[in-house]
Amino acid sequence: MTVLLPGPQKAALLLLQLGRERASRVMATMDVAEIEELSAQILRLDRVDPELADAVLEEFYDVSIAGPALGGGLQFAQQLLEASLGPEAAAAVIERLQVHLAGQPFEFLQQADARQVISLLSAEHPQAIALVLAHLRPDHASAILAGLEPTLQGEVAHRIALMERASPDVVQVVAEQLQRKASAVLTPRELAAVGGVQPLVEIINRADPTTEKAILEGLAERDEELAEEVRGRTFVFNDVVLLKDRAMQMVLRQVENSDLSLALKGVSDDVRDTVLRNLSERARENLLEEIDLLGPVRLSQVEEARATIVQSIRRLEESGQIVIRRDGEDEYVA
Repeated sequence: MTVLLPGPQKAALLLLQLGRERASRVMATMDVAEIEELSAQILRLDRVDPELADAVLEEFYDVSIAGPALGGGLQFAQQLLEASLGPEAAAAVIERLQVHLAGQPFEFLQQADARQVISLLSAEHPQAIALVLAHLRPDHASAILAGLEPTLQGEVAHRIALMERASPDVVQVVAEQLQRKASAVLTPRELAAVGGVQPLVEIINRADPTTEKAILEGLAERDEELAEEVRGRTFVFNDVVLLKDRAMQMVLRQVENSDLSLALKGVSDDVRDTVLRNLSERARENLLEEIDLLGPVRLSQVEEARATIVQSIRRLEESGQIVIRRDGEDEYVA
């Protein structure tokens, strides 16, 4: 596949996908003129079409493995990346490219009705179910997880959270076995590094409150510390913009000013405005003054203060005093 873009623009797109640390290592090997050209291209890239970015990655991979004069093959691509990024970062890029080019192993389940997938997975081992859900879209995985038996929900959630990497061979075996079974379960028109805490959080964030509570309770029975980590991530500090004013005011009554001033350091205007408009004029002035007096603070202090406030919000929600409206969720009608 060849992308019709100037070379420097392709290079900029590639660097953006490597992340700041890896990209800086690559640029450190370039001369001043090359760095200036790439920097100019990066500045011009305001928003990037994900499909275009993936196409650039594909082209880089194809060119890397197609050059017989340079040795060719996966080995050449790996050597080229290791020279620029180091062995660990190069391995991560190669793995990402191979996964992208191989396609999604459970693609045949992506468009299937959740009830049919539940029927397909219900007799599978919890680890296999966790592996499948970690590969699916979060909204689809959430609907499937909600339909499992409560005891199975907690077990599967626990395994998703602890899962870091899965052997491609194992994933392929599970996918092939399920695809064979799927032909008898799914209607023909519907056929068509995984895991970790964050994929589970994304699944839970799209679940209804009852399902969320059941999943977290089941997870807590197996691993309280892990459940607390997941619970803390399912509502992040920036999500205060989703709270109604009355709920926000109730939260502010539970929060120390010292925590609030730290938590507001470096936040977006939306978050800042949500907090400030729910304070009295005098409290607002005092808070702004305290923020200014703080000066530069450590990121770890800010994150700790935000976590304290999030815990207060979660306690208020669990006691029924406030309702957390998740992004995209329907409004409540009195």
